[in-house]
Amino acid sequence: MSELNSLTLAEARDGLKKKSFSALELADAHLTAIEKARALNAYVLETPERASAVAKAADARIAGGKAGPLEGIPLAIKDMFCTEGVRSTACSRILGNFVPTYDSTVTANLWRDGAVLLGKTNNDEFAMGSSNETSFCGPVISPWRRKGSNTPLTPGGSSGGSAAAVAAQLCLGATGTDTGGSIRQPAAFTGTVGIKPTYGRCSRWGIVAFASSLDQAGPFARTVRDAAILLRSMAGPDAKDMTCADIPVPDYEAAIGKSIKGLRIGIPKEYRLDGMPAEIEKMWEQGRQWLKAAGAELVEVSLPHTKYALPAYYIVATAEASSNLARYDGVRYGLREQASDITDMYERTRAKGFGAEVRRRVMIGTYVLSAGYYDAYYLRAQKVRTLIKRDFEQCFAQGVHAMLTPATPSAAFGLGEKGQADPVEMYLNDVFTVTVNMAGLPGIALPAGLDSQGLPLGLQLIGRPFDEETLFSAAAVIEKAAGRFTPQAWW
Repeated sequence: MSELNSLTLAEARDGLKKKSFSALELADAHLTAIEKARALNAYVLETPERASAVAKAADARIAGGKAGPLEGIPLAIKDMFCTEGVRSTACSRILGNFVPTYDSTVTANLWRDGAVLLGKTNNDEFAMGSSNETSFCGPVISPWRRKGSNTPLTPGGSSGGSAAAVAAQLCLGATGTDTGGSIRQPAAFTGTVGIKPTYGRCSRWGIVAFASSLDQAGPFARTVRDAAILLRSMAGPDAKDMTCADIPVPDYEAAIGKSIKGLRIGIPKEYRLDGMPAEIEKMWEQGRQWLKAAGAELVEVSLPHTKYALPAYYIVATAEASSNLARYDGVRYGLREQASDITDMYERTRAKGFGAEVRRRVMIGTYVLSAGYYDAYYLRAQKVRTLIKRDFEQCFAQGVHAMLTPATPSAAFGLGEKGQADPVEMYLNDVFTVTVNMAGLPGIALPAGLDSQGLPLGLQLIGRPFDEETLFSAAAVIEKAAGRFTPQAWW
C-alpha cells in the first residue's frame, strides 16, 4: 500500500496545495490499490481513464492557483448516484447498462469542487439491505476479519462498497445514501466515519430513489474532519429538488475542535435493549465518559415510541419503494424481456430484473397500500412516524443538544449468517438507526473501539435539525479519545 493511500483527505488536500505530490500521483496510487483489492468487490465499475484525465486537469488548476475545495481528491461514488457518461445501475439487473446523460446534484457539486472519480461502488440492490448481499454484482467482502478467522464478513449495507473502499484505503472518501441506516451501519462495521445529514440538507435529484421521504445522501471518510469537508461540498440548495432546504451550508470543518463544554447530551433509555451484548454497553458507557470529561452534561431522556420505529419504518419504506420502482417496466430503459403482449412483458421483465429482496419489499409495499389495508398499515405507520418525531422534538425543547447511542446492536457478522431463513433477523440490524430517518434528523456514526474479536464497534450521535455542526464537534471529541482503526490487509 502506497503512503499516499494512508493519508487522510485533509492531509492529501494540504499535500496537494504544498505540491508535495501531484493529483495524478495521488489518483494512480489509489487506482493501483483498487486493482490489488478486487477480492473485496467494493467497486462495480472502475474509471481509471477518467480519473487520470481529471487528475491532470486538477494539477493544472492547482499550478494556476485556481484549486477548488476538493481539487485532485480521489473519491468513490455509490452506484445509486447517476454519473454522466458512466454506467449507473443501482446494482440491479433491471437497469442493465444504463448510462445517464446527466449527473446527480451531489456528484455535480463534487466535480465542481475539483474531486476525481475513481469508480462506482457496490451496494445492496436499490439500496435495499443491511449486508450488501442483495447486490446483483455480488456481495462486498469487508476488509476486516475476526482474530484467527478467515470467515468473510459483511461491511454492512446498503452502502457496503463505499464503506469498504474507505476502510481499505481505496479512496479518500465516498458517497453513500441512508434510508434507514445505510451510511451509519456500514461506517460502524468498518471503522469509518459516516454521517446522514438532516433530510433536505443534500439534494436527492439524480439519486436512484428507494423511499423518497427517507432517503438522504451523505459522506464516508476515515476521520470526522474529512467527513465535514466532504459534506460541505455535497450539501446545498437545489431548485431541482423541492425537498432540498434552501438554506446556507455552514463551514463544517470549523466545528472540529470546538469546545463542547455545556452541551447537553441525551442518553435515550429505550436504546438499552434486552440481550444487548456487554461489549456494546461498555462502549456506550465509555463514550459517555469521554463526552463528560470534555465538559458535556449527560442527561437521561425518553423516546417512548422507539419500540414502534422498526415496524413503522418497514411499512413506510416498502410502500414508497413499491411506488418508486413501478417505473422499471422494461419500456423506456434497462432490461426488457421478450413477451407476447405488454402485460406479459412487464411481468417477465420485473420478475427477472428484480432480486428476491427487492421483490419482497415491492410486494409488501403494494399490500400495505392496497384498498382495505391502507388505513390499517400505511396510515397508521405515518401516525407513528409523527409520534417518533415528536419524541425527539420534546427532548430538544428541553435543552438537549444531541443524543448518544450505539450505532449497531453488534459488530459485523459473517456473510450468510443472518436473514437466510428469516428476513426480519436482518431488519433488526437497523434498530438504532431508523428513528433518525423517520424523524428527518442528522446522525453520525464513528468508531469507538474494537470488540474481543478485533472488529470495530461504533457510536452514533443524533442531532437537532440542520445542526450537523454540533455533531461534528462532539464526534471529534470521541474520535480523539478512541483513536482511528485500520484493518490489516489480507487481500
